[in-house]
Formats: sequence, C-alpha cells, structure tokens
Amino acid sequence: MRLNSKGQVTIPAPLRERYGLHQGDEVDVVEDGETLRIVRVAASPTRGQRLVRHMRGKATTTMNTDQLMELLRGD
Repeated sequence: MRLNSKGQVTIPAPLRERYGLHQGDEVDVVEDGETLRIVRVAASPTRGQRLVRHMRGKATTTMNTDQLMELLRGD
C-alpha cells in the first residue's frame, strides 16, 4: 500500500469484505505502540441504517398499505 499526497490509503477490497467495511463507515486510526490500527467507530450507523435514513420520506404514492399489498400481491 502506498500513502497518497493527501495522506490517504486504500484498504484492499478483500480486507473490507472480511471485516464488513462499507462506503460511509466511520473508522479511526489508533496508535498501538509502534503500530497503527484501523478500527470501526462503535457508534457508526450500519449500511442498512444509512439506507433507511436516506430513503425515509421519499415515497410519493397516495396509496395506503392495503392498496399497495393488493397491487403487489394481487390479493
């Protein structure tokens, strides 16, 4: 890995996948003796929570729940 001019590094995709890191997750860099560790910020919302927050209030339908269920399921 190489540090870029802005002091940034890219965490390789296999490591991001292994540790469940996704775009938008918050991490800290922590000194541990002579080593630096990247740790997830405990209060960071999950990917699903971020998605729900983003989508909340975006619906534009005037249909109620029963009408939507009939449309989707044909009941």
